[in-house]
Amino acid sequence: MTAAVDVTDQAALKTAIQAAEAKYGATDLLINNAGVMLLGNVQRQDPKEWQTMLDTNVMGVLNGTQIVLPAMVARKHGTIINMSSIAGFKAFANHAAYVASKFGVHGLSETIRQEVSNDNVRISLVAPGAGETELLTHVTDAGALKDYEAWKQTMGGLTLDPKYVAQTVKFIYDMPQEVNVREIDLAATRQDS
Repeated sequence: MTAAVDVTDQAALKTAIQAAEAKYGATDLLINNAGVMLLGNVQRQDPKEWQTMLDTNVMGVLNGTQIVLPAMVARKHGTIINMSSIAGFKAFANHAAYVASKFGVHGLSETIRQEVSNDNVRISLVAPGAGETELLTHVTDAGALKDYEAWKQTMGGLTLDPKYVAQTVKFIYDMPQEVNVREIDLAATRQDS
């Protein structure tokens, strides 16, 4: 079952989740994976791009979490895995708003984890490094994109294959409910920052 939903629209997201739950039962796992990375220098970047990243990367995570968390707490069972980034704890040039959004995901994940740990609900965070995804396809700052591509070449032109991120998520979920892998950071071996 699939549905195209804007995670910044909590009502639409809730409707989609409820439709899935009507067919498959209560949500046992939520992976908050929607995100955008609009690189740009803070001196020149359009503030609308900042808002897009904050709305998607932070509010989208909060929206999904708020929809499924009360039932998980009531059942004393469930897992939420939030996708962040190494940029959630490390600064990168031309990434100010993106870094801010991912620091936010780190902070909200740890806070919510503490709030629900006694309810046997797991909140985990996966922080990948640079990966071979479509994140760069919406960057409007040509200079920032050029700098990113030059940085990527310092790693031999290859970044993390997303299949390893997926395997990491599965590893977290496959742990027994009484084990919470709180955070995993992973990157291509040649990524030194």
